[in-house]
Amino acid sequence: MSDPEQQALSEIKVDRDNLYREETYTDLKVATIRCMIPICSDGSPDSSRPVLYSGQTTLMSQAGPLPVQCPLEAKSLDEAIDQFPDAVAAAVNNLIEEAREMQRQEASRIVVPGAARPGKIQMP
Repeated sequence: MSDPEQQALSEIKVDRDNLYREETYTDLKVATIRCMIPICSDGSPDSSRPVLYSGQTTLMSQAGPLPVQCPLEAKSLDEAIDQFPDAVAAAVNNLIEEAREMQRQEASRIVVPGAARPGKIQMP
């Protein structure tokens, strides 16, 4: 490793004020809910910060399995479970919109024969 790489590695520090303990819940079918519990550096719960929830599932698409992740704005595991279907649906709709936007951008990049290409100097 070069000196800058070693220096960068030596500068890696754990943010002691932003530690979380992760718990995972699953129904062994479609739903996985991650629960991120804020803790202090001694491992005790940090009640001054909120617990964070996120949902995960895998959908089958024509291209194969598609992992889907979504934030869950919940205050409890019960709320996270209730929110899971709508949050996944919203995440899937987001993915579809992003895919359409990427397709639109790709379609606009089609090079037409005889047309000037961006960045290419035209000779008279």
